[in-house]
Amino acid sequence: MPLVVLSEQFAALPGIGMKTAQRLAYAVMEMPAEQAQAFADAILNARNNVHDCPICQNLTELSCCSICENVKRDHTTVCVVESPKDVTAIERTGEYHGVYHVLHGLISPLDGISPEQLRIDALLHRIREGGIQELIMATNPSVEGEATAMYLSRLIKPLGVKVTRLAFGLPVGGVIEYTDEVTLYRALSNRSEM
Repeated sequence: MPLVVLSEQFAALPGIGMKTAQRLAYAVMEMPAEQAQAFADAILNARNNVHDCPICQNLTELSCCSICENVKRDHTTVCVVESPKDVTAIERTGEYHGVYHVLHGLISPLDGISPEQLRIDALLHRIREGGIQELIMATNPSVEGEATAMYLSRLIKPLGVKVTRLAFGLPVGGVIEYTDEVTLYRALSNRSEM
């Protein structure tokens, strides 16, 4: 049945459970035919025209992404992130003016993801071309994120590039009483002078 297949396709997306998938499928069924066609065309257009930037591996529809092409950005500092969504999140702060490198995943032996499956070779190529002075490891503070950051740090430090890690700790508005031990430890370890 087409409605079941549509629901299953929505459910295959990350973070979409079957109930939400069914609601989305019914929403598509309630759309006028033109709107449903525009929705389908938008999916195909994005899938066919968006690709990885040859420099930073971020998603772009241009030959090279707008961040890499921007001469006003600091091309000596590279922020290493897991996914294109992380680039968007960091850009929203308006505080980072360097460039990025997107790994498209994290090292996770339990999930069968090895360093060879990530965009590490492209990062090493960028470093060997010269000009990069600092790499900021901006992977999540998870086991996989820490393992990836440590792996890259050991790989890159011998190349003479400074490797730093994002500070992690208490979120703004957080309550110490309800904060887990790892977060509190990070907050204490990464404290700064006032």
